[in-house]
Amino acid sequence: MHTAHEFERYRPHLTEVAYRMLGTLADAEDVVQEAYLRFVRARGSEPRDVRAWLTTVVARICLDELGSARARRESYVGQWLPEPLVGAPAVPGPEDRVTLDESVSMAVLVLLESLSPAERTAFVLREVFGLSYEEVARTVGRSEAACRQLVARARAHVRARAPRFTPDRGQHANAVEAFAKACFHGGVEELVRVLDPKVVLRSDGGGLVPGVARRPVTGAVNVARLLLGVVARNAVTPRTSTVNGSAGLVFEAGGTVVGVMGFTVAGGLITELDLVVNPGKLRRVTQ
Repeated sequence: MHTAHEFERYRPHLTEVAYRMLGTLADAEDVVQEAYLRFVRARGSEPRDVRAWLTTVVARICLDELGSARARRESYVGQWLPEPLVGAPAVPGPEDRVTLDESVSMAVLVLLESLSPAERTAFVLREVFGLSYEEVARTVGRSEAACRQLVARARAHVRARAPRFTPDRGQHANAVEAFAKACFHGGVEELVRVLDPKVVLRSDGGGLVPGVARRPVTGAVNVARLLLGVVARNAVTPRTSTVNGSAGLVFEAGGTVVGVMGFTVAGGLITELDLVVNPGKLRRVTQ
């Protein structure tokens, strides 16, 4: 008979799968809870491999959810960004990993949004979690050959558009520290020096926060001027924290979290900035 204790062994893994598929922890937790209910109802038909069975269940629920999620995001006001994971990983990973986990970075999750639901499902299951094509095919409801094509298309798409990325925690953290110093204690020239010339800033206010760019801003000078203007108009205090597995910034005003910024770093320079200020996506961020 299935037990709650047995299910809890797999909850962190299942949340990892669902978060990478959906981009929000709240939706991921709802999916995992639905998987738990199906797990309990499966009494008498014990799966041989419980972890694989639950992974398939979660992925199928996510695949169904992705269609409606895409429709909602198409009508979203401004740029849609994932819900940030701040502080100790809410989606746990290997604690001794030296390099950054690119698959959970804000920039890569944004990139996955451009895949079709079937491509995203197949890609995440195969490339991130290493499921066999047989398991992917059972989940997506297509042949193994079709799933190989889905993964190949998704892999080519991701490789062509993946952000330049330095898998070094120390270099990443140093770049974030230099950014914060320049942004809050310097000027345009100081800030431009820590930004890649082709840096991209994405910001998500969901139409709820005024003064936030609704489209990506590109170029070091443009990004620097925008950020310094925002800092000058708002009495916010930054603090360093882990954001989606790597060093990022949390912004507070009056004891309330008002923003979270994730970074992509390459060659010591910041190449992408993802700023979430939509209050609905900041509720889980600890004060």
